[in-house]
Amino acid sequence: MKSNEIKEAALKYFTIHGYEGASLSLIAEEVGMKKQSIYAHFKGKDDLFLQVLHDAKEMDLSSNRQYFSKVGASRPEEVLYGYLKFLIDLFQKNEQLKFWLRMSFFPPAHLEKVIEQEVMDIEEKMQAILEAKFQDWIDAHLIVGDTAITPTLAFLGVVDSILLELVYGNDENRLQTKLAASWAVFWRGISYQGANI
Repeated sequence: MKSNEIKEAALKYFTIHGYEGASLSLIAEEVGMKKQSIYAHFKGKDDLFLQVLHDAKEMDLSSNRQYFSKVGASRPEEVLYGYLKFLIDLFQKNEQLKFWLRMSFFPPAHLEKVIEQEVMDIEEKMQAILEAKFQDWIDAHLIVGDTAITPTLAFLGVVDSILLELVYGNDENRLQTKLAASWAVFWRGISYQGANI
C-alpha cells in the first residue's frame, strides 16, 4: 500500500515540477516518511519515475481501449469526434494523463530513450485499434477509402495536433477552434458527403 501512496505523491510532484524539480525528500514528506524509506520500495528516483510513467501509460491505453470497446460500429463520425472530445476531457481531468503527455513531450534527457520506447509502444497499439475500426467502416461503406492505414494515420495527425494544443496551449477558445477546423477537414476527406463535393 505504501508503494501506491509514494507513487501518488510522486505523480503530483513530477507533474508539477518535472523530473528535475521533484525531490525524493518532498515526495517522502508528502506520505509521512523519511527519504531513505523510499528505497525500501523503489531503487531510486529513476525507478520511481519510470513506474509512475508506466502506470500513467497503462491508464491511458486502458482508457482508450475502453472507449473503443463501448462505442457502436455504425456511426464513425460520432465515434471519432467523440474520441477527440474524450481525450480533451481526460487530459483536463486526469493527472496521470497530464503527466504522461508532458513527459512524452519533455522527457528527462537521461531517460529519453526509455520513454521514447514507451511512447512508440502505445502509438503502435493505438494505431492497431484505430486501423481495425477504420477497416470495418470501409468494409461497411460507411467511409470512403481502399485501405485503413491512410485514414488511421490522418486521424492520428488530428489527435497529435489536439494533444499538442493541450500540452502547450492555455486558450480554450483556440483549442475548440483548432478541434472544429481539424475535424471538419478530416471528416470531409473520409465521408461520402465530402467525396461528392
